[in-house]
Amino acid sequence: MAYEPSKTLDCTGLQCPLPVIKTSQAIKTLEIGDVLELLATDPGVEPDMNAWTTRTGNQLLEITKDGDVFHVLIKRAR
Repeated sequence: MAYEPSKTLDCTGLQCPLPVIKTSQAIKTLEIGDVLELLATDPGVEPDMNAWTTRTGNQLLEITKDGDVFHVLIKRAR
């Protein structure tokens, strides 16, 4: 399924915990129901985003990888 992000957050080159911190800050700028696209190269982003969305109640829509870059789509749920 294709999702249209409302905002893209580029965290390529950043290591944990920075992608999580920046995602937490960015999601708060969106309306409920909007989608944030996170771009990251840290391989820990997949388990980090699974844990973060579970903890915060936001919805992890998908994680795909294009070369070295992870594309993470998160829907603001609350």
